[in-house]
Amino acid sequence: MSLNIPHRYEDAMLKGLISPVLTPFNDDLTIATDLYTAMAKRLLSEGGCAGLAPFGTTGEALSVGIDERMAALDALIKAGVDPKVMIPGTGLTNLVDTAKLTRHAVDHGCLGAMILPAFYFKGVSDDGLFSYYSRLIEMVNHPDLRIYLYHIPQVSGVGLSIDLVRRLHSTFPDVVVGIKDSSGDWENTKALLDIKGLITYPGAELPVIEAVEAGAPGCISATANLNGQRIAEVIDLCHQGEWDKAREKHQLVRGIRLLFQDYAPIPAQKALLARALGEPRWNNLRPPLMAMPEDKVIALETALKNEFGFSI
Repeated sequence: MSLNIPHRYEDAMLKGLISPVLTPFNDDLTIATDLYTAMAKRLLSEGGCAGLAPFGTTGEALSVGIDERMAALDALIKAGVDPKVMIPGTGLTNLVDTAKLTRHAVDHGCLGAMILPAFYFKGVSDDGLFSYYSRLIEMVNHPDLRIYLYHIPQVSGVGLSIDLVRRLHSTFPDVVVGIKDSSGDWENTKALLDIKGLITYPGAELPVIEAVEAGAPGCISATANLNGQRIAEVIDLCHQGEWDKAREKHQLVRGIRLLFQDYAPIPAQKALLARALGEPRWNNLRPPLMAMPEDKVIALETALKNEFGFSI
């Protein structure tokens, strides 16, 4: 099937599954760069992922400092991860720091930057948010800047309306090229997919079949950290037009996703990685997040195995 994307945007699009990479910490809560780079390379080489979104919600981005984020991105590139498959999260509460992070990503050749709206002040107008992104584009001032908006209002407290997204995309068509919609509202995702030329990724695999049918290139999913191969297979089948096979395989993918949603997804995935890899550092989180109690980890691991035949 053909995607609803003009040719001039094709080099800004990753077709398939994108993983927002979990961020591992050492026991002193510094970033465990060795685990981070190894995880990123594994997701791309054998985890079914077409790309990575470092420092999104799943990567505990708002618990990580600006200098730390830049150093971690440097480490990924130095380790051989192609910046053209990365869309780092760079959105913060102020223009200066957001511009600094975004410029760093663009200077290093990243495909784009995934940028939250300024999220501390609530009840702001679309005009205010439009001005925020407009000034950000002026401050970064780079010919290769590509922005993927990030809509996750249930977490950020500040959403991006359809009218605002359309206005940003039409005003800056070669800069505001896409969006990750993590609202969980299919009607919202569908409306975004109707915006001509906008690259739209649902923020989970649950609606991915309907999304690809409507022109999405794939999805960005937190559970790609553990279940990437299965999710990627569903997306590949969709692009091949094998809809019945995709729906059949999607039942398993959907069940695993819904089970994770019954737990705290970040601590849960980290705990399972720690157990599976024999690497206790994966169980470290920065406060206020806390590690999952052992009994819940065992319950989740048992349910995954007994209900879905799933193990890492």
